[in-house]
Amino acid sequence: MYKLVALDMDGTLLNSHKAISPRTKQTIQEARDKGVHVVLASGRPLEGMTRYLDELGMTSEQDYVLSYNASLVQRVASKEVIRKQIMTGLDAKNLAALADELGTYIHAFSTERGLITPLANPITQHEADINQISSSVFDFADLADDDEIIKVMLVAPEEVLSNAIAQLPADLYSQYTVVQSSPVFLEIMNKHSNKGTGVAMLAEHLNIDASEVICMGDAGNDHHMIEYAGLGIAMGNASDDIKALANHITLSNDEDGVAVAIEQFILNA
Repeated sequence: MYKLVALDMDGTLLNSHKAISPRTKQTIQEARDKGVHVVLASGRPLEGMTRYLDELGMTSEQDYVLSYNASLVQRVASKEVIRKQIMTGLDAKNLAALADELGTYIHAFSTERGLITPLANPITQHEADINQISSSVFDFADLADDDEIIKVMLVAPEEVLSNAIAQLPADLYSQYTVVQSSPVFLEIMNKHSNKGTGVAMLAEHLNIDASEVICMGDAGNDHHMIEYAGLGIAMGNASDDIKALANHITLSNDEDGVAVAIEQFILNA
């Protein structure tokens, strides 16, 4: 029996209108009524997940959330951090120099300053808008080397970002976790921070074996948790590499794919 379900949000839980369908909401509640832990695992900050957690009623001290691609694993009610794998101001400064070389914008999430960018740009503003937070212009050169940075993102229009990714130095992948979460977002995090290690830590915390875990996602930042899960499920709209990695492919996020999978593997099992 599956005891833990970890759901990516954008492109998975949420449809193209950034909404949770009534069918999906109902099946999640039915799974929870059976004692199954359901958690959201997103690249978003907690602020960008709160309205959906409220909508799902997942707001108690027994509810958990994986934010910033599991750089933080928290209890929802108290916001107590039970796992933290983050970066430093020195990392952000070095990555800002790389962004300049590659011709992309850059922004970062600071524990002290929130969403910061050296140069105001429409993609950082989009990040702020979808998470219902504010951003500020801040010169990364003014960061202290030991400032706490949760994650850094190289952001640019799709073609520009694709060209930049092709030019990334090989050692970047050995220094950090590097995942593309959308055509315009490249996320760079602590080497030990990804949704897979986050879900694994939470499963251990809840005394749940990997074989009892379902993870669902659609994009590159879901790779690690789909690989970890006893049952890794790719959405019908997922990228080809995520589909190839998954144990099962459900319908798309606009066809209630999450609901269909929960019905098949939990409610009707």
